[in-house]
Amino acid sequence: MSPEEFRRHGYALIDWLAEYQQRVEDFPVMSQVAPGDIARMLPERAPEEGEPFEALIEDLDRVVMPGVTHWQSPSWFAYFPANASPPSILAEMVSAGLGLQGMLWSTSPAATEIEMRVLDWLVDLMGLPHGWRSEGPGGGVIQMSASDATHIALVVARRRKREGARSENMVVYVSNQAHFSIEKGCTVAGIGHCRKIAADEAFAMDPGALRASIESDIESGLLPIAVVSAVGTTATTAVDPLPEIADIAGQHDLWHHVDAAYAGTAMLCEEFRVHQPALDRVDSYTFNPHKWMLVNFDCNVLWVADRAPLMEALSILPPILRNAATDEGQVIDYRDWHVPLGRRFRALKLWWVIRSYGAQRLRDLVRSHVAMADDLASRIESDPRFELFAPHPFALVCFRHVDGNDTTRTLAAALNDSGKVAVTPSEVDGTAFIRVSIGQTYTGQRHIDALWDLIDEFA
Repeated sequence: MSPEEFRRHGYALIDWLAEYQQRVEDFPVMSQVAPGDIARMLPERAPEEGEPFEALIEDLDRVVMPGVTHWQSPSWFAYFPANASPPSILAEMVSAGLGLQGMLWSTSPAATEIEMRVLDWLVDLMGLPHGWRSEGPGGGVIQMSASDATHIALVVARRRKREGARSENMVVYVSNQAHFSIEKGCTVAGIGHCRKIAADEAFAMDPGALRASIESDIESGLLPIAVVSAVGTTATTAVDPLPEIADIAGQHDLWHHVDAAYAGTAMLCEEFRVHQPALDRVDSYTFNPHKWMLVNFDCNVLWVADRAPLMEALSILPPILRNAATDEGQVIDYRDWHVPLGRRFRALKLWWVIRSYGAQRLRDLVRSHVAMADDLASRIESDPRFELFAPHPFALVCFRHVDGNDTTRTLAAALNDSGKVAVTPSEVDGTAFIRVSIGQTYTGQRHIDALWDLIDEFA
């Protein structure tokens, strides 16, 4: 492809994406295809000869779009948001075009130093401990997902306790409402036990149950190594009591990791920081700008209070990667901060989003989504057909039909089958409920009004 052809096709794709953003509301939110429909549109064998690029673009509409569930629809209320925005999309394109490999500072200094600076910005913008800035003992690093960040935290926790200990006897503690990736992380790290701690009536971890479980495990000859707190669980956005958990972690020398994958973005707004006190007593913290901060997937941030244990656990320096800047300790090499050696230039899209919108517009976005969630919750509370299932500290509303599980599930199915919205049916302790996550980039009050009209119609 010549530079001129590249330019022409690139313009065509930008036009296609711009048109998609304009008409995304016109598509059914959930893909309507059946299993195998997309595969049947593809040939059995790869082509021997190249095809005109125009044919590839045409197949975006013919093959790809029928199988797309539209996470960028303003009527997307399922799971959590996975937002994109024009600055982020353009930054992703530049990152792909540069094709750099940022495993070391020396392999592209811009990738490392922009990442350091932007994550330092976020420490200040989110009210996080000052020592987490790059000039302090800790620091931040961009990962692929909160799952990856948590897996790394558990590997570090395991290494801290490695001397004289067998990993199969180690124990990690989480709320029974915690994300399932933590249990997977224990498996990845070879940790023998992932203990699920009972939650209270607000679905937050019970510190008394945590303490009792730790003491019981110690009496049984097991070795507690870490506890994972949640600031916004997946099911209901419950918030674990960080100060009490930090007390227990300190008493038993546990690595304390905080998972704020969804709710971390809310900490741009000072009024939400009440939900994450005692951060000066945690060891690591993670959140996903690729959920609620207009940065497209993938872009997770992991901060550690002390980067030395992290680097001790993950650093390997073969001769091929040696260089003067690294040997003299002048730079950070982010390949020592996560499992992959290679890394993309993810910091560019985070940098461009923050610069394009500014902190205040990002705060305004969060506050508008929370206000819409409060409005929906008020409608639910005032309607005798429904009841709220859990508190809504952020922008997730969980509710159920008073007629019980079957009626609740039928309502959720009707909403999704309509093609006009997407919600997530869920269940905790045998009770079915519907999750409505308000946070898509372009969601406005009229979309909440339309959702409520559908709820009213199908209930």
